[in-house]
Formats: sequence, C-alpha cells, structure tokens
Amino acid sequence: MTALALGLFCAWLIGSIPTAYLVGRAHGVDLRTVGSGNLGATNALRTLGWKAGLLVYVVDTLKGALPVTLLPRMLPVLVGGSAHPHWGMAFGIAAIVGHVRPVFLRGKGGGKGVATASGVFLALVPIPALSALVAFIVVAAVSRYISLASLVGALVLASVVGVQYGTRVPVFGLAVLVTGFVFWTHRENIDRLRRGTERRLGATSRAPEAANAMADTGVAASSADRS
Repeated sequence: MTALALGLFCAWLIGSIPTAYLVGRAHGVDLRTVGSGNLGATNALRTLGWKAGLLVYVVDTLKGALPVTLLPRMLPVLVGGSAHPHWGMAFGIAAIVGHVRPVFLRGKGGGKGVATASGVFLALVPIPALSALVAFIVVAAVSRYISLASLVGALVLASVVGVQYGTRVPVFGLAVLVTGFVFWTHRENIDRLRRGTERRLGATSRAPEAANAMADTGVAASSADRS
C-alpha cells in the first residue's frame, strides 16, 4: 500500500469515528433515534446539553484537522518517500466522507460534515476558516438557526479563500466543493427554512406540533364559520 493510499485509509477511519453516537451512548441515548436523528454536534446540543454538544463539536473538528496536519508528516517517516503538497487536502476530503458515512456504523448515519470540514480548513487555511467561524457564530446568535449559520459560514469560507489566495489555487476549488457539499447535506434544512418550519436553537421539539395544531384549529374554525 502506497503512502497516499494508507493516508487516505487512515483519514477515512479517523473521520468515521462516530463522536456523537459515542457521547450519546455514554448518556444512555442513541442520538439516531431522538431529535433530528443526525449524529452531529447540533443534535447532541439539543438533546444532551451544551457540554455534550461542545465535546462533539471539538472532537469532530479534530477529526478533520489531525489527518491534514499529522498524516503528511508521519507517512514519509513510516513508509518512506516524501509527501505531496496536496496530500493534506486529499486526507481532509477522506475525513469528511468518513464523518458523513462512518464505516463503524456501516456507512449509515453520520453528521453533515460542518465541524469536520471546519477542522480541515483550520489546518489548511486558518484565516478563512476563522472568518467562517466568526460568521457562523454571528448568524447563529442573531437568527438562532444553526443550519443557516452553517450555510453562511460555508459561503464565507469559499469567499475569503478566493480573496486571500485567488481562484486558481487548488484550495479554492476544495472550498467551493465543500461549500456545495454542505448545501447538499443541508438540503432538507434549506427547504424547512423556506417554509418557515426550521427549528431555532433553544426551541422545544413540540413547537412545530403546536404550530400545526393551531393551524388545524384555525382551519376547522373557518370551516365551521362557512357552514
């Protein structure tokens, strides 16, 4: 096995560590069966509290940062040869794929890749990644929509990478690719944002049910009036 193939395999395994699943199990909960069912920091935050959510976010971020930072340095020592400058990006992609489709859960479940992707770009391009993190925090604080904050953060990341490094460097292509991937994994959230049914941070899970009940009551009342 070549150094590159070994690195991709290791990055994929690291990304596949189901942090939210393990944290949930430690609390006696299978996060795949509660809340959104997503194995990410947001569902851990909503279901288990801010400490569990923060732990999941930090570990998932490290799952992206460590393969990019350590593997290109370790593999030449272990296997021989020299690392290509773009290996870090390849390992970052493998880690994100592992997070979204974790091998330890038979390729099912996983998160949406935001935290792991942020770790990848913190290791590759710190300033754009920090800019995206600031945008994420601001949008989340103002709107209380984590999904919207993730989408805005992804757009800011690609934009700042393009401004700082130009649009012809490989890392910009990676930023655009990951931004598109984040939008794809959040496609259901985008639909709910458009319909006004997306849950805000801190909202109870019964809020949508209450809204629907009120709507049904209004329809029933209107029908009674017409009759």
